[in-house]
Amino acid sequence: MDMRYTPEQTGLKRRATAYARLLMRYEDQSEQAGGPLPQRTVAELARAAMDAGLYAINMPAEWGGAGLGLLDQVIVEEEFGKVTNCLWDIPWRPANVLAYGDERQREKYLLPVIRGEKFDAFAVTEPGAGSDPSSGTSTATRTDGGWLLNGEKWFVTCGDIADFLLVQADAGPERLPTLFFVDKGAPGVAMTRVPHFMHSAVNGHPEFTFTDVFVADEDVLGGVGNGYELTKEWFTDERLMIAARTVGAAERALRLARDWAVEREQFGAPIASYQLIQGMLADCAVDIAVNRAYTHQVAWEADHASADDRKTLHAKASTAKLAASEAAGRVADRCLQIFGGRGYDRTYPVERMYRELRVDRIWEGTSEIQRLIIANELIKRGTRALALPTR
Repeated sequence: MDMRYTPEQTGLKRRATAYARLLMRYEDQSEQAGGPLPQRTVAELARAAMDAGLYAINMPAEWGGAGLGLLDQVIVEEEFGKVTNCLWDIPWRPANVLAYGDERQREKYLLPVIRGEKFDAFAVTEPGAGSDPSSGTSTATRTDGGWLLNGEKWFVTCGDIADFLLVQADAGPERLPTLFFVDKGAPGVAMTRVPHFMHSAVNGHPEFTFTDVFVADEDVLGGVGNGYELTKEWFTDERLMIAARTVGAAERALRLARDWAVEREQFGAPIASYQLIQGMLADCAVDIAVNRAYTHQVAWEADHASADDRKTLHAKASTAKLAASEAAGRVADRCLQIFGGRGYDRTYPVERMYRELRVDRIWEGTSEIQRLIIANELIKRGTRALALPTR
């Protein structure tokens, strides 16, 4: 297996690194504001991402996206993960399942997102259905020309800036899981609360209620009954991107802690000369190296997978997300400790990383759910399916 980047990937990483450094200039401003940046600033940063070929990276080039495969996306998202305050949301990455829309849906919803004119948000989680999206209670009832949607969704990432939502609901008396395009301004849609979380993110994660919201038949994505499979595909990609971003965040935290340890003197010598500090630095390097390699491997496999490989890749994405997010948490904890009291200061990036990385063990499926997915794959298909590359 050749792990070297192609010249194109090397250039892609260079562009992503430069753009991430641009975003870093706004970290303190975002933190001081509690997350949001002025709309004009966001628009300028979005345009810079487009100019760099880093906007809508998961969408085909013929539609206006960057046309990157999953490995290339992982290379980009790893660099983006080094930026705090979730500023990596500015170079928008539309929900991958939007690509399954028909021509009318593509023209109405997806293409404006790719052009930066609109934003989408995925609404799956409910008050009583978090880790198990199949147990949701949102319903869609048949009516003339479409459906009446009723329910409640929580933690709708970037729902505060979204123009439309992809809402998973059970359709008809058979309760068939289905994805619906829902205009956020439609009658019956209410954004009820924007929770204030540990991290100071540039965009929010609001809660919504849907009361007899009319959705036309033409705004069903992928057909009635296919919602859960589409949601699983969305989860597979998102978990890989979380793995990539947490690896990137851990790498930046280690670089900052290493530099601090070399420069900071106590008892007449740099603290990097003490073995307890050296042990923490070494453990961080191991956590990063192992998880970067596995995340790259799974992304490469996904780019070359056959239809028969999809279920195993779903479990491998869970493995990458579980391992990388938990490792990044350990790295951030060690690096904050190396900084000592300054690591607890919000003006230092390592403090923000410590807070922000905590959610990666929760969203897009908790660590506990990832373990269940992995265990189920082992039980059904044996150890070789997860241990060896699919090709």
